[in-house]
Amino acid sequence: MKVQSIILGFAAQASGHSIFQKVSVNGVDQGQLKGVRAPDSDYPIQNVNDGAFACNKDLKHLDSTVITVPAGAKVGAWWGHVIGGAQSANDADNPIAKSHKGPIIVYLAKVDNAATAQTTGLKWFKVAEDGLSNGQWAVDKMIANNGWHNFTMPQCIAPGDYLMRVELIALHGAQMQGQAQFYMECAQIRITGSGTNSGSNFVSFPGAYKANDPGIQVNIYDNSGNPYMGGKAYKIPGPPVLTC
Repeated sequence: MKVQSIILGFAAQASGHSIFQKVSVNGVDQGQLKGVRAPDSDYPIQNVNDGAFACNKDLKHLDSTVITVPAGAKVGAWWGHVIGGAQSANDADNPIAKSHKGPIIVYLAKVDNAATAQTTGLKWFKVAEDGLSNGQWAVDKMIANNGWHNFTMPQCIAPGDYLMRVELIALHGAQMQGQAQFYMECAQIRITGSGTNSGSNFVSFPGAYKANDPGIQVNIYDNSGNPYMGGKAYKIPGPPVLTC
């Protein structure tokens, strides 16, 4: 079957992975791995109950920087195929394989000290999400923007230290339970401003998702193998985005 062969072809692209490894604030690049906790491995987590589901596992790049983010700022998260970006010259899978369609989601968790905070037992709330709209996945836009995914930090967020969890979910194999691919890293940020909202609709990682949630176990292909949901809406997993 044509669709089956396309899916198998996508599944074979096992090396088209990605790592979130850089932040920008109002267009200013904060520097490679500055304030971002990242592993060397670009491999995803596929078990939604993995104990490292908050900020990923085997973290090798740990930096004491805490990035200042004014509430209301335009924030960018930069993804690369491997640490540093391209794996080789003309890397077709940088920042990620084009087949790896899916949403990009941003969560915050309030902490006392972002540079030293542990990642277990935190209360996370969603501040931004982008799924499928106008025939484009969030991943499509990120690839077109040379690895940058941009969002606006809500103006109402209370000042203080937070971990910022940026997550990309690749859905090219997600028609089978347990085959969605989760890529996530956490950045250390300090929100400034006069906001008073400390979050709502809190979730835990692991715990926020189930393997059979409609945005996690989902067939994104139509009968011709096009990965855009065949005109159906895509439901982004997790709680609603914070409203100010």
